[in-house]
Amino acid sequence: MTVNQQAIAETYARIKNHVRHTPTIDIDAAELGLAPGALTLKLELLQHSGSFKARGAFANLTGQTVPAAGVAAASGGNHGAAVAYAAQKLGHPAHIFVPTISSPAKIERIRSYGADLVVDGSRYAEALEHCQAFIAQTGALSVHAYDAPLTLLGQGTVGLELEGQAPKLDTLLVAVGGGGLIGGIAAWYQGRVKVVGVEPETAPTLHAALKAKSPVDVSVSGLAADSLGASRIGGIAFGIARQHVAQSVLVPDDEIRKAQLVLWDRLKIAAEPGGAAALAALLAGAYAPARGERVGILVCGGNTTAVDFSR
Repeated sequence: MTVNQQAIAETYARIKNHVRHTPTIDIDAAELGLAPGALTLKLELLQHSGSFKARGAFANLTGQTVPAAGVAAASGGNHGAAVAYAAQKLGHPAHIFVPTISSPAKIERIRSYGADLVVDGSRYAEALEHCQAFIAQTGALSVHAYDAPLTLLGQGTVGLELEGQAPKLDTLLVAVGGGGLIGGIAAWYQGRVKVVGVEPETAPTLHAALKAKSPVDVSVSGLAADSLGASRIGGIAFGIARQHVAQSVLVPDDEIRKAQLVLWDRLKIAAEPGGAAALAALLAGAYAPARGERVGILVCGGNTTAVDFSR
C-alpha cells in the first residue's frame, strides 16, 4: 500500500464522517512574544480523543476487517485513546497496552472508552512487546501507532485539511515521535510546503536517523516521552522524510514547558507537552523564519491535566 496524495484523499473520504475537521487560527507571532510574522495554528488537539491519532485509528478500523477478538494497540497514551474511541464508535472490542510513563489523563481517557487496558513496562517498546504477544495469542487486529500504511494515510489527512484552510503556507512545524504524523503530512505536501520536524533533545528519533541515514535506536526520556517517546523512527515515515522533510530540529524540555505556558497564557490553549513541541521550536530559536515567511504550527495533542480549574 503506497502512502501518497491519492491514497490520503481516498482515506479522507472514508473517515471524514468519523473525525472532526479541526479549526485553524491565524495570529501574529508578536502575540506570543516573538518577532512579528504570520502564524497559522492547526488545532488538532480538538480532535476526537484529544489528538490527531483518531485519524489513523479510523483509517485502520474502516480499512480492514476486524476479527471477533477486536483490535489491539500499544501506545504512549494518545494512540491508545484514539483506537479505544474508534473501536467503541464502530462496535469492536479494544485491548490497549501502555507503559507506566503514560500520563494519568491519557490512562483515564482510554478507560473512559471502555477498552481493556494493560499498564506495564517503563517505555513504549515494552508495551509493544506485550501487545504483540496478545495479538499472537488471540488473533486481534494490530493497529500500529506509527509504522503502518493505514496509520500514515490517516495522519496525512491533517495535511489535506490544512492545505484547504491555509493554502499559502511556506513552512509547517510538526512534532515527531515515531513518525506517523510527519510522514503522512510530508507525503501529502510532497515538498510544496517546507515540512520541519521538531523533537525533544531527549527523544531525537528522526534527527538521529537522518544523521545516520537509516533508522537507529535512541534512548528516550523527558517531558514529552509519553507522546514523542518512540525509540526508533518508523521505516515508512523515514523513507518519506528523506524525500520530503526539509529539516529536523531539537528543543529542550524547558522550552516545551514554556510553549505550553505561552499557549495557555496568550491563547487559552491547553496543550500537552508533545502538542506544544512544534511551537517550542520557534520560542527556542531552533527554527528561525525568514522575513515574510508564513509558518504553520501543528498543535497536535491536548491530553493533559496541567490546567487545574478546581482552584
